[in-house]
Amino acid sequence: MKKYSLTYGLLAGIIVSVFMITSMLCYHKDMNFEKYGLIIGYGGMLMAFSMVFVGIKKYKANIGNGYISFGKAFIIGLYITLIASTMYVISWMIEYYVFIPDFMDIYAAKMLENAKTLKLSASEMAAKLKEIESYKAMYKSPVMVALLTYFEIVPVGLLIALISALVLKKKENITT
Repeated sequence: MKKYSLTYGLLAGIIVSVFMITSMLCYHKDMNFEKYGLIIGYGGMLMAFSMVFVGIKKYKANIGNGYISFGKAFIIGLYITLIASTMYVISWMIEYYVFIPDFMDIYAAKMLENAKTLKLSASEMAAKLKEIESYKAMYKSPVMVALLTYFEIVPVGLLIALISALVLKKKENITT
């Protein structure tokens, strides 16, 4: 189980990290990094987490002789998710702190610009400004940056692990 989790977790991590690095291209001011960053980011996550399905299926075929329980399948998917997610977080931390340290300022300005186009009431705008400032404050701590980044990717991986485990589970036939 460790071999499959590690192998497919690293593959998923490489895929999602490449997409993370590619999304930096959307950071330029002439591109809509909100729209294209989301498409590239979540598209990369889905592509990377296809390795969850592949890893479980390979384990089922090679080790389980065509059988795997839901629990074992989910655990394999969970390990793959955690390995890939950790690589994603490390990639983001490097990208953010080395290449785009002003990301949060630009992102906050974009959020404020979007809020202004919605023609919010004074109280709604004050709440939005407070939200923006809280995100900027959280991004001052590397621990919070890492946690927020994990919260971005792990739910996607867990959902795919759950679906994969449900689809691929097959209990051994017990004949007497």
